[in-house]
Amino acid sequence: MKRLFCLAAIAAALMGHSFTAQAAGVEFAVGQTSDSTMTYRLGMQFDWDQSWWQSDVGRVTGYWSGAYTYWEGDKTSSAGSLSFSPVFVYEFAGQNVKPYVEAGIGVALFSQTHLEDNSIGQAFQFEDRFGFGLRFAGGHEIGVRATHYSNAGLNSNNDGVESYALHYTMPL
Repeated sequence: MKRLFCLAAIAAALMGHSFTAQAAGVEFAVGQTSDSTMTYRLGMQFDWDQSWWQSDVGRVTGYWSGAYTYWEGDKTSSAGSLSFSPVFVYEFAGQNVKPYVEAGIGVALFSQTHLEDNSIGQAFQFEDRFGFGLRFAGGHEIGVRATHYSNAGLNSNNDGVESYALHYTMPL
């Protein structure tokens, strides 16, 4: 209940704030790791308002992603992480529904270095993501995403952890 209250408070603050970005959205995601750790993510997306290689099939575009993730463990205490990442998106052409594929590499800071049976070694981690989904007219988006966290060998403990999540993004 405490985590839901915190996420709701952050969402309310973000929605009430004025942004200068061309297009922005609030992301909500729920996922799970292979160790049964639940993940709850609240984030902001800021579109780059750029497109490359546009054709009749689709286009390449992207966005900046900043998020807080709450990691609720079964065996160990819970953790939190803050992440920031540039994300590239291939958006297929469409009128009301546009399928997409996305990939990004960014950074994250964790509040703990142990998540269930995984020793991630240090607070600083790299965040790699791959996902796909659907964008609807009006800016709403649903999708599935796999996110991997690792310190890339900067620490001798580098178990890494993956989260597989369903996400929804709504425009601001």
